[in-house]
Amino acid sequence: MFNKKKAVLKSFLITCVIGSLLLTSACGSDSSSSEEEKDTIKIGVLASLTGALEAYGKQTVRGFELGLDYATDGTGEVVGKKIKFIVEDTETKPDVAVKKATKLLEEDEVDFLVGSTSSSDTLAVLPLAKEYKRIMIVEPAAADSITGDNFNPYIFRTGRNSSQDAVAGAAAIAKEGVRIATLAQDNAYGRDGIAAFIEAAKERSAEIVAEVYADPNATDFTANIQSAISEKPDYLYIVWAGSNAPWKQLKDMKVQEKGIKISTAVQDIASLKTMDALIGMEGYSIYYHTLPDNEINDWLVEEHKKRFDGEIPDLFTAGGMTAAIAIVEALKKTEGDTDAQLLIETMEGMEFDSPKGKMKFREEDHQALQSLYSITLENQEGVDHPVPVLIRELDMNETEPPIRNQ
Repeated sequence: MFNKKKAVLKSFLITCVIGSLLLTSACGSDSSSSEEEKDTIKIGVLASLTGALEAYGKQTVRGFELGLDYATDGTGEVVGKKIKFIVEDTETKPDVAVKKATKLLEEDEVDFLVGSTSSSDTLAVLPLAKEYKRIMIVEPAAADSITGDNFNPYIFRTGRNSSQDAVAGAAAIAKEGVRIATLAQDNAYGRDGIAAFIEAAKERSAEIVAEVYADPNATDFTANIQSAISEKPDYLYIVWAGSNAPWKQLKDMKVQEKGIKISTAVQDIASLKTMDALIGMEGYSIYYHTLPDNEINDWLVEEHKKRFDGEIPDLFTAGGMTAAIAIVEALKKTEGDTDAQLLIETMEGMEFDSPKGKMKFREEDHQALQSLYSITLENQEGVDHPVPVLIRELDMNETEPPIRNQ
């Protein structure tokens, strides 16, 4: 009987020791996992990886990865902390953007949001940044209302806004006595862009003779173009984004042969390949790889060619890179602290370098002040698209937009 009790006691003690060891092991694992999480900064990137703006979204993601490499000297770390980024496809649908952003914030517990390609997607997500107290870097969505009527203090935009586009566009063509008609997509980007352009053009004493908006999903813009040019303007100023641009129809309708000059933003390379009809136009560029003259852009061009079979970086590649650089520079200043209030205090007024040169987050609305480029379009031998040639750089002071969040 005594031996039986002894055996039971021994078995009990062994079970306790094993249980203790397992508990210690489990706690150690949780502790290790917790430490690893603590030493990792997570960034959620929202982008249109499908849909009409797919090309823009993919450029942004590629540029963001290059930007992290550049800003961290290839280590993927800042102040001893690893950086992990998670990409989600918004499908260029605001409701999907909200769903994906919520997933990033709740399940992935990201420290930053970046995005999105579409202004409508971005506007839908902005309240979540405030609700979850996370900094959101807006790139490349351009609607003025993002840093205007819908602004909240957790929003910082590295992309240019519609008013900056407008100032550059007006600087290229608007002056006293010039008659201008406008054409744009009927969405947040188009309407904000035209409203800002009209404001800037009128400040230069130009006359707006027609204001026309088209269905963003349409493919035939004949009636819209006819409506815009019926008032016989000197210029037709166009705000457009996406692959269904009206350039071919403008050529087919012989708009320039009617004595009406076309002016617009030079968008991505795919758009440039459709702009043969616009050779000789005077407009502006947000970015083209030959326009900026600085070391970061040189690195971007060479590294992009090296990694992607000789391809040159595109419009939103530079934007994605800029967003990544801005985050890393802010984290360097906070020594890796991701507290939103500290980041806001740090980033307001912060200057940082980018592929477009020096940028600065304006304190009042967190819009990044930046250069744009007055250009003309030319054919160049050996290049399969019209090339933007620099007339002059419009620096951050010249392109500073109105403050619209007050």
